[in-house]
Parts: sequence; structure tokens; C-alpha cells
Amino acid sequence: MSIKDKIKGYLDEIPEGVKLLAVSKTKPISDILEAYDAGIRDFGENKVQELLSKKDELPNDIRWHLIGKLQTNKVKYIVGKVCLIHSLSSIRLLNKIECEYEKNNLVANVLIQINIGREESKSGVLEEDIEKLILAVEKCNHVKVKGIMVIIPKGDEVSNRYYFNKSKHIYDDLSKKSYKNIQMEILSMGMTSDFKIAIQEGSNLVRIGSGIFGKR
Repeated sequence: MSIKDKIKGYLDEIPEGVKLLAVSKTKPISDILEAYDAGIRDFGENKVQELLSKKDELPNDIRWHLIGKLQTNKVKYIVGKVCLIHSLSSIRLLNKIECEYEKNNLVANVLIQINIGREESKSGVLEEDIEKLILAVEKCNHVKVKGIMVIIPKGDEVSNRYYFNKSKHIYDDLSKKSYKNIQMEILSMGMTSDFKIAIQEGSNLVRIGSGIFGKR
């Protein structure tokens, strides 16, 4: 099945109001162009270097999302180049984003990445530390939080549903409160293997990589 056909299948299956983010990390320009021709405009990359090199070779109307771990020393390279940073995971990183975007008089749109499964192998803020990070965001002038992102632990359907549901509760709790620089608009959760459950549990942005482009 072609990339175009796979995308059509996902777009037919994903309900209105849920955004499909095509995860193009490690994939060649030709694959991204095929997805682009099928109507996709939102692409996710893990690495800053790879995102920047692809951005230079592809149409200007692509909206690039940085979905991988962002190192503080790489922040300066993505200022003005990405529409959304999915991986705000610490106050240290927040301060660096604020500093670099301030230099350019721009605003960074970000998602707070929550380590919902408390896994040592994954980055993200722990549930009990979200409030501290939010207080720091409120002091910023160049960072706007647009929602949250989670990468759940590998598991069965019951486990997946548990973590998605838990994430949705956090999202809903934050939505009810009024913060400066924070607006809960995006709940980014669900990938190729579990996106249907994620949508059932409230995700409005799913990150699909291998389902569109094939195995890495």
C-alpha cells in the first residue's frame, strides 16, 4: 500500500477535530513529499539537525513539530523554525527557550511533556512537579503552553487505556484553571499501535510514523 493510500485510510478513520501528525523521523524527502501530496502539512521530527536539513528542502507551508527530547544547547537552532515543541520537560529547558525566543522577539508554542508512566528511560515532568513548571511558565513572556504530550509505557489495551485516561484527567484539571501563558488546546497522545484507544480516551493529536511510512 502506498503512503498516500495509508494516509487516506487514517484520515477516513480519525474523527473530525483530531489532528494527524505524520512522524517523518529517519524518512527520506521523497516519502515526506508523497505524504505532502496526500494533503499532510504537519510533520514531526525527533532531532533538531534532521528537522532543519529537511525543512530547507521542502515546501514552506509545512508545519514542523519537534517531538523528540530537546537539549538546551539546540534550542537556538529551532527559533522561528517549528510551529510546536512537544517536549517541554523541565524548568531549565523552559528558561532556555524563553531566553532564545526573547532574543528574536518571538513566542514559542510548546506542550508540557508528562512522564505519565514514571519511566526512567523517558523524559518528561512527573505529575507532582507539573505545578512548579506551570508557575515558571507564568513568569515567561516568550513561551505559551498549548497543552500536554505523553508517551505511555508499552503495554496491553487495559494498560494503554489506564495511562491515556490518567493523562486526560490531568489535561481536564489544567483546563479548568486559569493560568497566564497556558491554554489547554492540544492533548497529544497515541501512536501507530494505540491511536484508536488514545482517541477514545480524549486525544486530539495523534503521532503516526510507521503506520504511514513503514518500519524504520
